[in-house]
Amino acid sequence: MIELEKYNSGEIEQSPTGYKYFLPSKINDSWRWDNAQINSLLEKAAIKLGELNSFSKLVPNIELFIQLHVIKEAVISSRIEGTQTKMDEALLSEEEISPERRNDWKEVNNYIKALNNAVADLDKLPISSRLIRKTHAMLLENVRGEYKQPGEYRTSQNWIGGSSLADAVFVPPHHNYVNELMGDLENFIHNEEINIPALIKIAIAHYQFETIHPFLDGNGRIGRLLITLFLIEQKILAKPLLYLSAYFEKNKGLYYDNLTFVRTKNDMTQWLKYFLVGLAETAEKASDTLSKVIDLKAALEQKLNATFGRKSHSATKLLTHLFQKPIVHVKEVQDVTELSFKAANSLVADFISAEILNEKTGQHRNRVFVFDQYLELF
Repeated sequence: MIELEKYNSGEIEQSPTGYKYFLPSKINDSWRWDNAQINSLLEKAAIKLGELNSFSKLVPNIELFIQLHVIKEAVISSRIEGTQTKMDEALLSEEEISPERRNDWKEVNNYIKALNNAVADLDKLPISSRLIRKTHAMLLENVRGEYKQPGEYRTSQNWIGGSSLADAVFVPPHHNYVNELMGDLENFIHNEEINIPALIKIAIAHYQFETIHPFLDGNGRIGRLLITLFLIEQKILAKPLLYLSAYFEKNKGLYYDNLTFVRTKNDMTQWLKYFLVGLAETAEKASDTLSKVIDLKAALEQKLNATFGRKSHSATKLLTHLFQKPIVHVKEVQDVTELSFKAANSLVADFISAEILNEKTGQHRNRVFVFDQYLELF
């Protein structure tokens, strides 16, 4: 049994070539603690997640809104790693992105694809090395990390911060330990005999994953994605509606400090408190966003029915589409509504007059229209 107050996070070891690395202690064991604040934060986080899960079951057409959550997560999670794509750009096609920004766009869209596929795979695959590696391969497909062993655990040393092993901020375990440590992490996630609350389990698992740093690139994004996948696998959430990237990004220094203090001061207690506060805050914000989305949808449907007359049927079709994809061209509107190009163009003009759509490009051809009110909620 691991007692939280006496927890030893690991040891500094020396490699055969002379550099030092951190070898984390294994985590697949029972854990116990005497800290009442952890229990109270755990209860609050569980309540907020329960509220979000109930909310998601009440929202009609929840799938319409999930994709925007996924895109927001992809943009923020990738931004933590240095990409510059904004949410409205992520919704455009590759041809519409300026060449110098396409690499960032691809990274964000790879994340969207990897996340959606991983969630779908949970129906037939547990969270496992197989699932994690498959998701990682999609994440790095044809982007900057494509030469860094996509879909494979590393077979060389990596480091965090600094320009080399000599001045690195943190050196993860030697690659010879990666498979063994990931096996221990996988066993911990699925060990039902140790009676650890699921939210404590995923907090510890996320810390351990980031400490092992099993890939040469993409560890942060996979580690954050692991949290959402775990909540779905454990049926804490029925839908992928909670992502901690925004919470971690809000004060990146605090996130990295709390991970570092586990390794340098054995302070898993502070990490658990920080993580549980993040879960509660993020779940509350997600519920609030869903509530605002429902209100917006109801108000706009009422507005269309009251003011669009004979066009209200086509207008409702377009509005439903905009909640799934809030950036459109006239040609797309034509396809969605099955109207002529002229009628689709007229409908878009009506949506601009009704202040539902805004034209963003200022061009006469290939104009792009954005459903700003909806995007702003995210």
